[in-house]
Amino acid sequence: MKMKRILSITLLASALLASMSPQARTLIQNKGSDTLVNVAQAWAEAYPEVNPEVAVAVSGGGSGTGIASMINGTVDIANASRSMKDKELKLAKKNGQTPVEHVVGYDALAVFIHKDNPVKSMSLAQLKDIYSRNPKVKKWSDMGITVPGCKDEIVVVSRQNNSGTYAYFQSAVLGKGGKYRQGTLDMHGSKDVVDLVEKTPCAIGYSGLAYATDHLKSVCIATNDADACVMPTVATASDRSYPIARPLFMYTNGTPKGEIKNYMDWIMSDVGQCILMKKGYAPAHDVKCD
Repeated sequence: MKMKRILSITLLASALLASMSPQARTLIQNKGSDTLVNVAQAWAEAYPEVNPEVAVAVSGGGSGTGIASMINGTVDIANASRSMKDKELKLAKKNGQTPVEHVVGYDALAVFIHKDNPVKSMSLAQLKDIYSRNPKVKKWSDMGITVPGCKDEIVVVSRQNNSGTYAYFQSAVLGKGGKYRQGTLDMHGSKDVVDLVEKTPCAIGYSGLAYATDHLKSVCIATNDADACVMPTVATASDRSYPIARPLFMYTNGTPKGEIKNYMDWIMSDVGQCILMKKGYAPAHDVKCD
């Protein structure tokens, strides 16, 4: 009788503890593009106000890293600043994954130079002359330019090859089949590019507009030598008038469902898109922000 009483008390206590314990939170794994990592983190930090039972874990590493994780089935959402390649899609299918592409915003891929560099504008052809294999332009003097504090040789800053920014710049500037020059300084992240250009008078680099600072100069870019140049801004990324504007992607495995769908729907809502705008990106659709 005593044992039954103890057992009943124990079961009652366990039930009470279970009812008092917080409900297990749903965890969404989100990984990939360094271009998107800041806004992805901002979304993740704001979302508990919408649903406190959902946590979003965000990490960067580059578009290639996020896509590889999607292929391997180890993330719920992969961030990318480029589209998945055919070979990646085939590998995903082979692994039982069905990536679905979502355009969550747009970015102006800005070209940065040191604040003391007198250059104001460049054409895509001039950028290609600097960045392509067997470059036609190796010194600033090749363009008739003298940069204070620079010994003339251009310090060409790029991104690592697992970066979607690297891949998009290669496609948009170097053209189909174009290859980067040898000897570029390949940075792990966009912030690393900006930090190096800011401190190096001879440097030129590129990254997402959201990484622009007042301590370096953004170059006005023209599609052709005869065209007027366009500055990289949220507005020129939105209307695609900036020559190196690009979509930003999130990939899910199949059409999102459950809490992942709720999260993606919120990202595409005015609230989510206004957070993206505040981080320096163009929204995927027209929005009204407070």
